Amino acid sequence: MIMRNFVLAGLAIASVSVNGVAQTLQEAITKTDNERFEAASADFKSLVAKEPTKGDNYFYFGENYFKNENLDSALIMYKKGAEVSPMYTLNHIGIGKVYLYQGKEADANTNLFKGKTLAEDKTNKPVKALSYLKLAEAYTKAPMYKNLPEAMKLITEASKLDGKNPEVYLLWGDALLEQNPTDGGPAIKQYDKAFELDKKNVKAILRKGKLYERGRNYTEALKYYKDAEAIDDKFAPAYREKAELFNSASRFKESVENWKKYLELNNSESARVRMAYALYKAKQFQDVVFEIDQIMTKDANQSPKLFRVLGYSYYEITDKTDKEAYKKGLNAMNTFFEKTAGKDFKYIPDDYKYKGLLMSKTGQDSLGVIEIETAIKLDSVANCELWGDIGKIWVKAKRYDKAIAAYNNKSKCTKGLTGQDNYDMGRAYYYGPKDMVNADTCFSRLTKASPTYPIGFFWRGKANLQMDPKNEKWLAKPHFEAALALLKVEERSTASYKANVIEACEYLGYYFLKQKDNAKAKEYFGIVRDLDANNKKAKDFFASPEGK
Repeated sequence: MIMRNFVLAGLAIASVSVNGVAQTLQEAITKTDNERFEAASADFKSLVAKEPTKGDNYFYFGENYFKNENLDSALIMYKKGAEVSPMYTLNHIGIGKVYLYQGKEADANTNLFKGKTLAEDKTNKPVKALSYLKLAEAYTKAPMYKNLPEAMKLITEASKLDGKNPEVYLLWGDALLEQNPTDGGPAIKQYDKAFELDKKNVKAILRKGKLYERGRNYTEALKYYKDAEAIDDKFAPAYREKAELFNSASRFKESVENWKKYLELNNSESARVRMAYALYKAKQFQDVVFEIDQIMTKDANQSPKLFRVLGYSYYEITDKTDKEAYKKGLNAMNTFFEKTAGKDFKYIPDDYKYKGLLMSKTGQDSLGVIEIETAIKLDSVANCELWGDIGKIWVKAKRYDKAIAAYNNKSKCTKGLTGQDNYDMGRAYYYGPKDMVNADTCFSRLTKASPTYPIGFFWRGKANLQMDPKNEKWLAKPHFEAALALLKVEERSTASYKANVIEACEYLGYYFLKQKDNAKAKEYFGIVRDLDANNKKAKDFFASPEGK
């Protein structure tokens, strides 16, 4: 992100006298700064076509790709620039910068050294300062092989050569923050210097806002983002930062609104991709699918990460919204893994989690569990709760022993077992090893956690009925009574409760018959008859002397 005086100085050194071209180059650079990468790319292509031997056209074209995270294309541009104009320093620095980001330290140092050597021969101070700044930027921001002491030396030299350039102090602040991430004070002082030199420097304001956001002072951060927007309402990064801030504050509606404003300024493919990610964070999964479908319609050869988000979103939509959601989601995840295979791609636990869940939803239970277990292994703390999903899969597959083992694992997680977990685990004990004591323990935990939920009491009744098959202690009675007491009359006939109500009322009718309380027995057998006119037990009762 280079200021106008640097650009003009560089153009002057290259003996360019056509003001229109200079303005076009500056406009293209401004579009890059404003993250309008596709629009800037079109401008740079035009510039390169008009002036194919000018090194700065290729350098800033490479910067446009670099800032849009397209390192391969950036490297091609830097190399082409170094080829057509070997004495132009910045392309050699650009090549070295890409190699730093790719972890190729030896290649990086060779090119950065060449760039520095060429820069030292320059007599034009702003041009020399620009070269030093670009070197310092590479050493400061590369994720690997940072060299902050060298970066600070270069920035200091640049400040001596061109101390009125705000870019010097912006990078100085960035380097100080890299040196001591926990203390933003020194960085802010440098950003303030940049702003003093240029009262319309929205980048300085934005950096201050990001520092406050980093310190979780969202109110102050938002103020700075709004200040940047007020100075330049076309400065798209301000809307992006606002969108991210609102997302961090769980104010998702406002986050999406700012992404839409961002998109109005940058209606490009890369901007739409960012919008899709924002919608995902806002949990607007249906909109994510729509947005990505629009992107894919124009160009199906998208970043693997987009297929990742698409797969995640289809799972969250569920087949209630789209009958093919799980199938489509699994196809997206398969494409994601195919596109990243053999590329040293860094997978995250959610990749395996969602693939596994989608596989389980499409009939591939065993394979799905393997994927989910991989997610747990990658981060056993954050993904401990996934043992519950595995348990549910095994219950559905009637692999009750495996389900019980999974729920026992989940019981050790920070949050422990949910009510649904206890329900499923209890049924696993009930149907699998027929361990009614443990089944009752699970259902007991469910009733304590959800005392107004009838199903828990019905299942306690079932488990206790199995523990007292001869009705010697009538263990099921209090639980069936509790379940029925929680139900409204109109709920008895619903699919969720009908069979349980019949079982409970048969049991209670028989209990009161044994107690010679024929009136209560008639009450319960009457409920059974109302729900099922052909029920044999009800028919036999009402045909007996006690039922007449």
